[in-house]
Amino acid sequence: MADSTRRNTDPKLAALRAQLAACTRLLHREKILNYSGHISARIPERNAFLIQSFSESRAQVGPEGLVVCDMDANVLEGPPGYKPPIEVFIHSEILRARPDTQAVVHTHSELAAAFTMVDGVDIQLMKSHAVRWKSGVPTHMDPSHIKTKRQGEELAATIANHNAGLLRAHGGVILAESLPALMIDAVHFEENAKAHIQATAIGKLKPLTGAELDLLTARSNRADHVGKLWNYYVEAGLEDGVIPKDWVALLR
Repeated sequence: MADSTRRNTDPKLAALRAQLAACTRLLHREKILNYSGHISARIPERNAFLIQSFSESRAQVGPEGLVVCDMDANVLEGPPGYKPPIEVFIHSEILRARPDTQAVVHTHSELAAAFTMVDGVDIQLMKSHAVRWKSGVPTHMDPSHIKTKRQGEELAATIANHNAGLLRAHGGVILAESLPALMIDAVHFEENAKAHIQATAIGKLKPLTGAELDLLTARSNRADHVGKLWNYYVEAGLEDGVIPKDWVALLR
């Protein structure tokens, strides 16, 4: 089957395209993505992934404007002249190294970058949903753009089995099991970073303890939480006109 035919007839791929475009627009709405930053999603049963193009505005990304790349970052499908972001190797190498991960976002979050520019201060887990990162949030010390396969491999090695990482003076990377989960994790990561800064301004920092994180893990229902918040943000995006109404059937 030709790639163009598969793209137009595969309902699962159509839904994945719509989710990625919606996730991008919603994270732009939340000011977590801006003129840059990008999201990828593994395509089931293919050694390939979807990602935004280099030049398309994150505020206007649509399902058919996405690029399909293989795990060597070669373009397999996409509108004529479209190419992936220059940091596509962030995505290809993390997805290659982490088969449990289905979606990745790289942001240029100012809050994330700030925690890599202060000596002796690591981001702490402050809010309940930060339990997602109880294994740690490592910092990758290469401050430059991740533009080569080797750099992507080095970043994937830094992240290892963690679900997020910081890039020195650059931004952050978050990994998740689905695009809705990635959207929610990106929001919670920003919330947690803000909580760290706010708590420091009030007094001595009191992050969640190991015992508290274990309790939160035992009592959490991630699937229900992600579903609830994804619906909330999709509805908010529809109300604001950020998401077209004809995408709705593909986002549920």
